Amino acid sequence: MTNKIIKIIWLVFAAGIVGFILFVWTVSVNFLGLFGELPDFKALENPRTEVASELYSADGVLLGSYFRENRSPVTYNELSPNLVNALIATEDVRFEKHSGIDLQSMGRVFFKSLILRQGAGGGSTLSQQTAKNLFKTRNLESQGVLSRVPGLRMLIIKTKEWIVATKLEKSYTKDEILTLYLNTSEFGSNAYGIKTAAKTFFNKNPNELNVQESAVLVGLFKAPTYYSPVFNPDNSLRRRNTVLAQMEKYGYLNRSERDSLMAMPIELDYRVENQNQGLATYFREVLKAELLKWTKEYLKPDGTPYDLFGDGLKIYTTIDSRMQRYAEEAMDEHMRELQKKFENEMGSRDPWIDENGRVIPNFLETQVKRTEAYRNLVRRYGAESDSINIKLNEKKRMRIFSWTKGELDTMMSTMDSLRHYKKHLQAGFMSMDPHTGHVKAWVGGINHKHFKFDHVKQAKRQPGSTFKPFVYAAAIENGYSPCYSVIDQPVEVNIPGQPAWTPKNADGKFSYEKMTIRRAMAQSVNSVTAFMMKKLGPKVVVETAHRIGITSDLDEVPALALGTADVSVYEMVGAMGTFVNKGEHIVPFYIDRIEDKNGNVLQQFTPKKRPAMSEEHAYLMLYMMRGGFEESRGTSQGVPWTLRDQGNELGGKTGTTQNASDGWYMGMSKDLVSGAWVGGDDRAIHFRNWASGQGGQTARPIWVRYMAKVYADPTLGYTKGPFPRPERPLSIEIDCDKYELNSNRFNDFDFDPKKNDF
Repeated sequence: MTNKIIKIIWLVFAAGIVGFILFVWTVSVNFLGLFGELPDFKALENPRTEVASELYSADGVLLGSYFRENRSPVTYNELSPNLVNALIATEDVRFEKHSGIDLQSMGRVFFKSLILRQGAGGGSTLSQQTAKNLFKTRNLESQGVLSRVPGLRMLIIKTKEWIVATKLEKSYTKDEILTLYLNTSEFGSNAYGIKTAAKTFFNKNPNELNVQESAVLVGLFKAPTYYSPVFNPDNSLRRRNTVLAQMEKYGYLNRSERDSLMAMPIELDYRVENQNQGLATYFREVLKAELLKWTKEYLKPDGTPYDLFGDGLKIYTTIDSRMQRYAEEAMDEHMRELQKKFENEMGSRDPWIDENGRVIPNFLETQVKRTEAYRNLVRRYGAESDSINIKLNEKKRMRIFSWTKGELDTMMSTMDSLRHYKKHLQAGFMSMDPHTGHVKAWVGGINHKHFKFDHVKQAKRQPGSTFKPFVYAAAIENGYSPCYSVIDQPVEVNIPGQPAWTPKNADGKFSYEKMTIRRAMAQSVNSVTAFMMKKLGPKVVVETAHRIGITSDLDEVPALALGTADVSVYEMVGAMGTFVNKGEHIVPFYIDRIEDKNGNVLQQFTPKKRPAMSEEHAYLMLYMMRGGFEESRGTSQGVPWTLRDQGNELGGKTGTTQNASDGWYMGMSKDLVSGAWVGGDDRAIHFRNWASGQGGQTARPIWVRYMAKVYADPTLGYTKGPFPRPERPLSIEIDCDKYELNSNRFNDFDFDPKKNDF
């Protein structure tokens, strides 16, 4: 009888073994499609995980990432030994001894759970957990029909993880599996992978983590939210100490080390990465749109498009992180002061005013209709509903931008917040190396979180007098010398079928003095520019501006001479760069190359170049631009001497539009060309006092602060010095004494402002 029972037991045991082997086989081959797919060899060799695409500066600094899951992989050599020790001690102490499945650990779990009815912890090895992370074995799409049968689902899932774990052990080394696990794990706070987690919680690289920091991160594997050091610090502290105890238990720490570490608080340097933080936020957002377009046009070898948010692309830009930081600091420092000055001038009055200085009625009511909040209310209540106004004026808690506090928690209605934001002056700044076309700094606004619109490339505003150099460039190309003289007096331009155009100077006065066109541009005398436009004709000026680098549409009208056409900071900087680059125009560019996640170059970008004007004419325009610094009462005379010493030659031009709605400054040295714009979101928002709102007060200080910081940093290599002079002698005289004596070219002109209509 006893032998019969033993025989039955052995038969049952053998049948169980055979049945289990058969079950594993049916799962591994997905028999009749009942169990769901398993990864094939190709998938095991090249596991698919979402990896953030990274944006780098020219000096190797990570500017930001584009992602759905914020993950950037690391290699084993980039991991701290403290992290590896904490992980093994806590999650899989027999990691080095098993081959993917730890039968000893499984037996412990079975015995404690089913026999002793005690908690036994998890039995999954790191290899099994890596399989779960990599191939999403618990997702619905990985499951077959039988996974819906109660009791079978978890058995099938575990079996799949065992199978994949053993395959991983054959395909990868232990170090590689451990690295895969850390790269594919979720840590909470939108941090995927150990590199992002270390940066998010401690602002460190993984190889810089100390023991207690490593213990905190390893503790998150059990439950990222419940043990979050940010949201549940007490739970996190207890879990960290549990990890430290495990490290002491298995010989990675001695008792005194464990005790001293347990007594320490958790010290975080918490920063969740998003598109509103870090350097070059506006630039990154503009670039994102261009990269999305690139991914549709540049396909993978298999014909599918690249995924900017998951393929781990490496985008290398021309931005210099140091210069970007200086530009952002310069704007921040100046705009804080300027906004305070603007608010002091406003007092309790609204800043949206008409040409007569009167507040524009119903300005906010008109503006709110352009917002998404208003459109949502219309969809909900209908265009004529009174509920819209009620909701627009209903106060709710919100965080608003504040120059003094960064952000301010307050109670405001939609209309209140619109009023608050519309009262803020905006700005845009860009700096470029004119010899390479490399954009070095790009600041599209005062705060990307609260003001999304980019004022470097997306925005176009009237440039005012910063457009005048293109008029004078046309004059230089037509043989006029910077010494050519014109009388500052009213100029009348008659166009058939249109009223006569008679522009005024900025101060409304005329000196009736004879002055060179260099001095006229330096002092920004409108009458002389209008006179030259009258001599040359709008068509010539438009052609010159487009050839030099302006890409926006320009109407062939006389008023164009004073900057009435809308242009961007981006194109203005590119056009001015032509003067410094010896007449060759380079389209400003900012992507150097794009690589895949393995470092293979997908596309190398090169600047678009073309000859735009002769080297001599370009140099003469630099001489004209220097006039703002060198001529009496030049509009750049207020620039500190500290920028102009050591024989440094600088060029600059201010610009101010009607009612001081826009303030501009274009500045250039032998190695950099930069442009700044300042104004309100709407042209009606501006200083009441024209003197306070002119470009020399609103925009020029940004350039001054920026250049001072650049020159103060010797690591950048930007030195002071003159603009290079052409090797050949100039064919146009710039010594005005000699010019007056020897030039007879324009003696037939009698300075009559009513003659020479075109």
